Amino acid sequence: MDAAVLFFKSGGLWMLPIAFTSFLVMAITLERVIFVVFRLNLNGEAFMTQVYKLVMANNIDRAIKLCNAAPNAALPRVIKAGLTRANKGEVEIQNAVEEAMLEVMPQITKRAGVLASLGSLATLLGLLGTVMGLIGAFRAVAKADPAQKSQILTEFIAEAMNCTAFGLMVGIPSLFAHLFLSGMVKKITDEIDMYSVRLENLLINRGKGVETGE
Repeated sequence: MDAAVLFFKSGGLWMLPIAFTSFLVMAITLERVIFVVFRLNLNGEAFMTQVYKLVMANNIDRAIKLCNAAPNAALPRVIKAGLTRANKGEVEIQNAVEEAMLEVMPQITKRAGVLASLGSLATLLGLLGTVMGLIGAFRAVAKADPAQKSQILTEFIAEAMNCTAFGLMVGIPSLFAHLFLSGMVKKITDEIDMYSVRLENLLINRGKGVETGE
């Protein structure tokens, strides 16, 4: 703990904006993980297998209840919109699904690029702190007593290097979090796109009395 405090103090003034950026990264990452991974996400393949079976058995009400069992997940909300129009025409089914998709997509992609931007910002702040530390070192050494030059130079170099290190310590995890969450967002959106189209075709063919191989 003492080493961390000393590391932070030695980094100088530019450690503060980097620290503030790190708090933003942690808060956004936690919020997005809870929302995207644990609320919006589910096993799409297993869920849709059950939905297909219920639709093929002409048990639309049970399929809707299955969607209601996961009210926060994105895919069931879109599928439910189509199921509630199962006995309507093709246009109404498609419109209902598209409307539901327009509602859930912003929630899924919300703050999608913020973590990458904050990671870059932290790295640049660390670089700026490094440059300012080196400038301060050259100025101080030029005016300092020869006996003190070594100590002054060491202090300013430590400030410069600590800023760089801290910026990277914040920036690298930010980019990893961005990559992980981007993958989860892509998974959810791909499932919605694929399964919503399949459901539309299934319901439309069902309304026309066409046998399907789902």
